[in-house]
Amino acid sequence: MRKTLYLKFILAYLIFGVFGFGIVTIFVPNMTENYMVREKAQSLYQEATLIANTYATGLYTSEASLETVQLQLDSLSVYLNSVIRIINPSGRMVLDTENPFSVEDVVTVENFDPTVTGSSYYVVNDFFHTFPVEVLTVIAPITSEYKVRGYVTIHTRMSDIQDSCNMMLNISYITLAILMILSLIILIFFNQLVYRPLRKITKAAEQYAEGNYHYTFHVDSGDEMGYLANCLSYMSDTIAGQEDDQKKFIANVSHDFRSPLTSIKGYLEAMIDGTIPPELHEKYLKVVLNETERLTKLTNGLLTLNNLNTKGMRLDLTDFDINRIIRDTAASFEGTCRKKSIAIELKLTGDEFEVHADMSRIQQVLYNLIDNAIKFSHHDSVIKVETTLKNNKLFVSVKDTGIGIPKEDLKLIWTRFYKSDSSRGKDKKGTGLGLSIVKEIINAHGENINVISTQGEGSEFIFSLGLPDDDEI
Repeated sequence: MRKTLYLKFILAYLIFGVFGFGIVTIFVPNMTENYMVREKAQSLYQEATLIANTYATGLYTSEASLETVQLQLDSLSVYLNSVIRIINPSGRMVLDTENPFSVEDVVTVENFDPTVTGSSYYVVNDFFHTFPVEVLTVIAPITSEYKVRGYVTIHTRMSDIQDSCNMMLNISYITLAILMILSLIILIFFNQLVYRPLRKITKAAEQYAEGNYHYTFHVDSGDEMGYLANCLSYMSDTIAGQEDDQKKFIANVSHDFRSPLTSIKGYLEAMIDGTIPPELHEKYLKVVLNETERLTKLTNGLLTLNNLNTKGMRLDLTDFDINRIIRDTAASFEGTCRKKSIAIELKLTGDEFEVHADMSRIQQVLYNLIDNAIKFSHHDSVIKVETTLKNNKLFVSVKDTGIGIPKEDLKLIWTRFYKSDSSRGKDKKGTGLGLSIVKEIINAHGENINVISTQGEGSEFIFSLGLPDDDEI
């Protein structure tokens, strides 16, 4: 594409030059010469008519002598750079500014015909063979007492007109040359401002088409070309990020599946080959069962995320008592809390409080948040679950006083399979999907969830829920 486009502009430039030169050399000379001939003929005809009505008429009415008229016409001939003649209807030359006046030498224009100009007022020829070269001739009649006494003819060499025409053509050639130079400058600017950026964009597109999404390029332009380059670069970064996420996702899934499978395989082989004695089989079968439960939990989490990631996910939105859901969810952790001597303190708004959401999904959110709070809380600590009404939204808070989350990990905790280094020791059975599921569910409801955490002091997760439409608070 880049070669073809560039060659097209070069070809267009050459065609422009050839056609421009052709027009100037073929059409312009004829047009210019015809225009100058008409203009010169019109000017000479006006002079001839003026002479015919003044000096020449006086000559035929004896009001002016031949010498006087000759002197006047000689001066005018020099001014006009032309030959002026007065000719009788019979063709006899009465006066000629090109030759001195002589009574003895009678010059006759053979076959003189005053109608030689036809419907025009000028003619281009050798004027009845009286000139060795072509001349532009105008003829004006001399009338006296309603009779034609003679004719005034003015002759200008065509070579003089052609010289003037060539001077004008030189201006045309210079103008054409200037236009070609300007066009070349525009072509150079086009190459720098349009073609080069377009070539970079095309090269980048080829790289992205081959799967090299990490290819970088830069187009320093504030117009649509720069905007296109930025959009393409942003698209590649997004796709590269998604590709990296996909690779990381596969790696994490493989790792989290491999660990329990390796453990299960190892224990079973040890029991089969007798490494583990029969009296310990029950103990290690429970370990195997725990690992299978971990695989089940991981699989269910992946299926949940897959469903939640589908745009337009259907939610079963109803009005339900959020306080009851919180109490029921907290009660389900009674056994776990007893083992770690952890208390769950509920601070709820009213005995009953209705929200508008998907009850099962919100129960899943609460379960995951409380489960995480218990995992990362110290023994003999308190987990607080609190609801607060503000700006027609109900905010639910789950707060613990556990190990907290490092500041650099706060933006990463919503990422699938992510586990901070400080949590790995306490969360050996975790899948790293719980907070991702929570985030997806809250976002599907069009609500928000935030976290406030200090390492070594604990964490607080706060999410919002909408109220029923008919609630007036």
